[in-house]
Order: sequence, then structure tokens, then C-alpha cells
Amino acid sequence: MTRMMQALVVKEPSVLEIQEAPVPEPGHNEVLARVRAVSICGTDAHLIRGDYPGFWPTAFPFTPGHEWAGEIVALGPGADAFGWKTGDRVAGTSHNACGACQKCVEGRYNLCENYGAPGLHQQYGHNTQGVNATYAVHNVKCIFRLPDTVTFDEGAIVDPASIALHVARRGNIQPGDTVAVTGAGAIGLLAADAALICGAARVLVIGRGYRLQKAEALGFETVDTNAGDPVAAVRELTGGTGADVVLECAGVPETLTWGMALLRRGGRCAMVGIPTAGVALKCQSLVLDELELVGSRASAGEMRRVMPFVANGRMRVGELITHRFPLSEYDAALATFNDRDSGAMKIVVHP
Repeated sequence: MTRMMQALVVKEPSVLEIQEAPVPEPGHNEVLARVRAVSICGTDAHLIRGDYPGFWPTAFPFTPGHEWAGEIVALGPGADAFGWKTGDRVAGTSHNACGACQKCVEGRYNLCENYGAPGLHQQYGHNTQGVNATYAVHNVKCIFRLPDTVTFDEGAIVDPASIALHVARRGNIQPGDTVAVTGAGAIGLLAADAALICGAARVLVIGRGYRLQKAEALGFETVDTNAGDPVAAVRELTGGTGADVVLECAGVPETLTWGMALLRRGGRCAMVGIPTAGVALKCQSLVLDELELVGSRASAGEMRRVMPFVANGRMRVGELITHRFPLSEYDAALATFNDRDSGAMKIVVHP
């Protein structure tokens, strides 16, 4: 291991550079990992454009990236007490929560009440330096053992798979439910797999283009938004009742409006997509039909729960990887990710 490494640095919004940087040293209860694969997330694209000024990141220059896999090469003080050793293959997640606030004690560390407080909370690749580098440091709370049968590239998709499982669990899916997923991107298709894992009898994916074609290839029922009103289509497919649960994974105002409209009476919509514009919702049906709308942020314990499903193929992360790039070509990887016509689903970068 050398003293210097390569790292992707966003010098200012939309200005990228591969730089030489010192290899970080792991602190108390931390490990140093050789990063083998990093997946590009939609949040990365927003962050690089500077869409969250002063929040994600708090300042530039900054190294993004939070969906990753690799192997441990060094242990900080105390890390061995948790059973970690050099050579262990791991997948990482971003929230390094305080562990002491009420939400953390309840297990909802994704809602840490000390979020962003110096010395109490970090979110790698968001308000703390990320993993688009040869090496990265993570707290032991944020790494999870990768099964031998899962590749590093697949391991880089475990974090979004855990997010998909979290939104499905927030949807409170019951065995036999009909579930509709708005958005046929990577999170939407992983959420569709998660719905089946949670007991859904039918999963309808709502979207368009090559992403919807991928949903159909994976065996899901599909509703093409280019073919007409998706609410009417879902009503027709469900005999007029609508879906028991909607998982909103697109994050645009229109899809949330659709999602609430296609719920059956007493239905529940779990929302993981974040619209950047305002949303107008009709509250009459919300009240008279006793509908529920809940938010879903990141994951809270699902990394370990989703690992066996990745290993046995029920969470089909590998089938969503469409492109691979070396870290030196990150600008091309990002351009491919941002191009709606590129055919990209999940793009993996190799430091």
C-alpha cells in the first residue's frame, strides 16, 4: 500500500478532477478499505451539480460516492473488537449516526437527531468525504460483510438495495397485496423485487422507455405512461379497486399525484423519491378513503437483511449493472448516467 492514492475531487459545481491525495488513516472504531467498486447514485449527480449548496456537501472541494464495496486493509484502534480483520470483504453504507439520540436508540439511525453535528454524525459522500478513491475510511457501524458469492460490483449495489427494502417495509406490504411502483429506474426495480420479498402477490411497475422494458424483462407487470393515463390503467388491471400499496420511486410531482390516485381505499403510499418542485395533492380522498402517505429515508438496518437476498438472487442487483468505467473516466461515467437515452441503469466505477 502506497502513501498516496487517486481520488475524484469536485473542485466546484460540475468541475471534476482526478487528484493525488494522501491515503487516510483509520481512527477509533474505523477501518481503511481498498475500494473496488463504486456505484453512481442520483444524489451524486445532484451533489456534483451543486444542487444542495452548503448542505451536501457543506463545502467544495469534495469527494462524492457512498455506494461501494471493497476489502479491509487496515484496522483502527478498537475495530478488531467487533470481529473485523484485514482481508474481509465488505459493502458500505453512508449514515454514521451518533448512536445516542432517541431515534438512534430506537434503531432509526437514518433519522439521527444529531445529523450533521460535528463529532456526532457523518454521512459519507454527503457531508463527509466519500469513496470515489483508491482507499476510504469508514466506521464499523457502516460496513457489512459481503458474502463470498457476491462480487464487488454487486456489492456496490447493496446500499441502494437496502434503501429499496426499506421503502417496501415502510409500505407495510402484507402477503397477497397488489403493489404498484412508480418509477422504473434502479431504485424502482429494486423496490419491485423488495415488494415480492415482503409478500406481494402482484407488482405493477409504472414507467416508460428502456427502463420499463427492463421491468418487463424481469417479469413484472408494466404500465407505460406514454400509452395513456396510468391511473386508469392500474384501475383496469386491478378490477377497479386500485393498488394496496404504492412505492413512489421517481421523485417527480406527477408520479406522486398518480401514486395517491391509484391507491385503493385504505391504501398506503411510501415515498422515497424527492420532488424538487411543489406537489398539489387532493386531500378529500386522503381523508374519506383513509389513505396514508409516508416518507422513506435511506435505510435503517436493512443492509444486513438484504444481503441474503442479494446472495440468493431474489434481489437482482447484478442485472441492473449496465456500464462500467475506471475512476479516471468518471466524467464519461457521469455523462452516461445523466443521459436518459444511454440505456444506463446502474453504473459502476472502479477506482
